[in-house]
Amino acid sequence: MTTKQIDYCIELARTLNFSRAADNMFVSQPTFSYQIKLLEEEVGFSIFERSGKGASLTPAGSQFVNYLSGMRADLKRAIEQGQNFSAKYKDVISISLMVRQAVYFLPEAMRLFAESFPDVQISPKFQYENGLNGFLKSETDILFSLKEHTRQIPGIVVHNLFTSNIYLITQRDDPLAEKNLITEVDLYGRTLMVGGGSPAALKAVQHRLISTGKIRYFNSPDHDTTLTNVAAGRGVCLAPGFLNDHSGQFAWIPFDCKESFSCVLCTHKDDNRPSLKAFLDVLKELYRDAVAFPL
Repeated sequence: MTTKQIDYCIELARTLNFSRAADNMFVSQPTFSYQIKLLEEEVGFSIFERSGKGASLTPAGSQFVNYLSGMRADLKRAIEQGQNFSAKYKDVISISLMVRQAVYFLPEAMRLFAESFPDVQISPKFQYENGLNGFLKSETDILFSLKEHTRQIPGIVVHNLFTSNIYLITQRDDPLAEKNLITEVDLYGRTLMVGGGSPAALKAVQHRLISTGKIRYFNSPDHDTTLTNVAAGRGVCLAPGFLNDHSGQFAWIPFDCKESFSCVLCTHKDDNRPSLKAFLDVLKELYRDAVAFPL
């Protein structure tokens, strides 16, 4: 199976017309049809049904093209990344994050790092799920994580980055947004969004509040859905400070509790590249200097 055949197949699935698809790919129709025939012979099933009106996808063909489209998009990204890398960089350091804002100073760290290591690329990878598994398979060089998730994992080095506290998120015109510190009593009679893969420390706080019987709760599947519900006035929520994108859309008010999150960066024990150490040092220094930055 060639990339040309993949492109022809995807284009025919889009147009469902051999003549139009051939024109769009700048080849003759016989050449186009022959390549589609070769592809079907290779995979062992009919991808398209031919008729006088054009073509239609078979059930197997429909599923095949869906996978093929995803594979082609991944291949395109891989080629583009390779072109970028070969043109300028000699090495790459990849960092896995659950969300962009988790390491707020990452863009600044990348800029500062490039001043000393212009030929080393920092490549962020956003993996809301399975980031740890990918890191353990050596698919990434650095993993942002909570310290509680890194215990008893062999072959890694854990670098303390910052401590993140718990905040209440409300609409900016909510009366609670005027407070400097939120207590349990402030939430009595309110609806609290809970769930959504909350870390253990946050779950403990949510459970403690709900168990008072004075706070209603509403289950929300993920953080983005929770924020949508808050924006719609359906309730308020508690969240780690490292999820704050500082866009100003919501009010983030510190919540009075003992729980917090120890945010760390993990690296592989056998990765001793000077560039990796230098990048970690840049990030650590930025967070040390940001004493007043709300986390």
